[in-house]
Amino acid sequence: MQAAGTWEGRVGERSFSHHADRIQAAISSNAAAKSALVASWRRSSSLHRLDPAERQPPRILTHAELTQARQRIEPLVRAAQPSLDRLHLAVAGVGCCVLLADGDGVPVERRGAPADDKAFRSWGLWTGSVWNEESEGTNGIGTCLVEQRALTIHRDQHFHTRNTALSCTTAPIYDHEGNLAAALDVSSCRADLTEAFVNLISMAVIDAARRIEADNFKMAFPNARFVLAPETNRGAGGLIAVNADDLVIGATRSARLALGLSRDCLTRPLPAVDLHCAAAAAAEDFGQAERAVLQRALARSDGNVSAAAKALGISRATLHRKLKRLQLSRIH
Repeated sequence: MQAAGTWEGRVGERSFSHHADRIQAAISSNAAAKSALVASWRRSSSLHRLDPAERQPPRILTHAELTQARQRIEPLVRAAQPSLDRLHLAVAGVGCCVLLADGDGVPVERRGAPADDKAFRSWGLWTGSVWNEESEGTNGIGTCLVEQRALTIHRDQHFHTRNTALSCTTAPIYDHEGNLAAALDVSSCRADLTEAFVNLISMAVIDAARRIEADNFKMAFPNARFVLAPETNRGAGGLIAVNADDLVIGATRSARLALGLSRDCLTRPLPAVDLHCAAAAAAEDFGQAERAVLQRALARSDGNVSAAAKALGISRATLHRKLKRLQLSRIH
């Protein structure tokens, strides 16, 4: 990996001044209204009162503070282990490290090649370093958490000049209740990282983040069965947790968005079938529901009316009358 020496050696004195002037000029213009990057620079300068020429490395938590930070998201950390390992296998050989940061922007898990550890540690790409936007300005982890979207902060897009040799690609991770809980990051300080390769890393990070969400969601509902939510015009589908009574007991953030489920919706029993039928969700048609029940009973009994009636707890004659009224044919 091409990274060595001090910050001052890697980022020259002239670069510190030039980068700071460039950021100040962008902030002073109207670019913040059009550019998410400049808006983040403006937050870093105006809201957090940071100086782009600041040379101090990222703040590092004490061992006790890091332990507490990890414990707060311990279930998610456990769920993330396989995905972190797979992502590390994909990117470590090309000079990248993998970081799982909590909602405060503190990496609590890390993967990287041992040969690169010294360089990455000197950059602050290590567990316990504080990478929230409030402390470090525009950066992959911190800005991802603020904007709640996957993004890449590439080299001189960073707010602090001392971080402009880094390229950081990050995706948000939501917990089983749909709350922003963490960020998954792949960072590199290679000078030859191309835009095309950054795009490949971005796809890998987003995919790994979604796998972590799914694994964490399944761990949160160990006795549920899981249904894949259909894709809608609101977004891609996600996972729905359903109990033994076919009532929805949980949904991933992507499922909530795709199906328009509010937090309040999941605080009361919600039949799973309602998620797939807007009309039923508004006002269930009793006749249609009865028809569905009869059809399922007949299907399970392979069309045997007597067996279906017994399973439903009604007489054979009653079932025949219902079939006639609902214009249902026997299944042969």
